[in-house]
Amino acid sequence: MVLDRGLLGLRSLAFLGACVRRSLGPPLLGTLCSHTSLRKSAVIQQAAMKVELLPALTDNYMYLLVDKDSGEAAIVDPVQPQKVLETVKKHGVKLTTVLTTHHHWDHAGGNEKLVKLQPGLKVYGGDDRIGALTNRVTHLSTMQIGSLSIKCLSTPCHTSGHICYFVTKPGSAEPPAVFTGDTLFVAGCGKFYEGTADEMYKALLEVLGRLPPDTRVYCGHEYTINNLKFARHVEPHNPAIQEKLAWAKEKYGIGEPTVPSTIAEEFTYNPFMRVSYSTAIFHREKSVQEHAGETDPVTTMRAIRKEKDQFKVPRD
Repeated sequence: MVLDRGLLGLRSLAFLGACVRRSLGPPLLGTLCSHTSLRKSAVIQQAAMKVELLPALTDNYMYLLVDKDSGEAAIVDPVQPQKVLETVKKHGVKLTTVLTTHHHWDHAGGNEKLVKLQPGLKVYGGDDRIGALTNRVTHLSTMQIGSLSIKCLSTPCHTSGHICYFVTKPGSAEPPAVFTGDTLFVAGCGKFYEGTADEMYKALLEVLGRLPPDTRVYCGHEYTINNLKFARHVEPHNPAIQEKLAWAKEKYGIGEPTVPSTIAEEFTYNPFMRVSYSTAIFHREKSVQEHAGETDPVTTMRAIRKEKDQFKVPRD
C-alpha cells in the first residue's frame, strides 16, 4: 500500500460545501476549488488494481480506479474534471469509463464537462437525472475495466437511483473494492432523501453487508470523525468506536484521509450496520436497539437516522 496524503481541508468550509451540494450548485465551484488544493491525494496499491483518492470540493472524494494489467481506468464521481484529467496524464493510463453513484451535483456535476474534454467516455449510472449518461445500469449489471470485473449494486434510499460499484479481479485472492457514494460512509450512512428506513436496511445489511468481509469501502465523503462521535453517543461503551475515533482524529491531525474502511470493520462501529444484532457472520450486541428503544432492525434504523439528523456534534 502506498499512501501520499495531505491536508484534509478546513472545517469552516463545511457549511459552504453543504450549500453547494444542496442548492447553490456550480457558481461556487471556483471558490471551493481554491481550497481543494490544500488536500492531497492518496494512492492505494494492490497487485491487480490501483485506487487514487482525489479530494474534491470541501469533503468529497473522486476515485481513479486503474487496472494494472491493461492500464485502463475508470473515474468515480468526477465532479472536478480538470483534476481528473491531470491525474490520468500523470499516471499515463487510458480513461474509458465514468462510474456515477448518484445524480447529486457534488457527484455527477462534472460529467458533462469531462465528456467534452475527453469525448468517447462511457458514463454509467442508475438514474436518468445523471448528466451525460450513456449506459443506464440496474442491480447486478456488470462491466469490465481491463481485467477488473465491476458489478453494479442498486442501493436506493439516499436517492432512488443510487448505485454502488463492486470491483473484483477474477481468480485473485486480494481484497475487492466497493465504491459506495452516499449510501455507506465510514461509521455512517446517507440521509434518506428519496427512500425509507427499510430501503437503507436492505442496502446496508442485505446488499453491502453480504460482500466479503475484507472488501475495501471507498465512500463519497470525509465524514468519519463526526460519524464516530454519533456512534459513540449511541454506543458509549463500544471499544471499537473509541479506538476508531482516536485513530481518525490522529489521521485528520496529520492530514491523512480515513478512507478506506472494510465491511468487517463497519460491522464493529457503524451504528447503522449494527441495528440487527446477529447475522451468520457477525455477532453484535443489542445496544443500538436498546439505545433506540426498539426491537426491530428497520424501526431502529429509522429512529437513529432521525436522531442523527438532529445530532449536535460535540467539539471534542
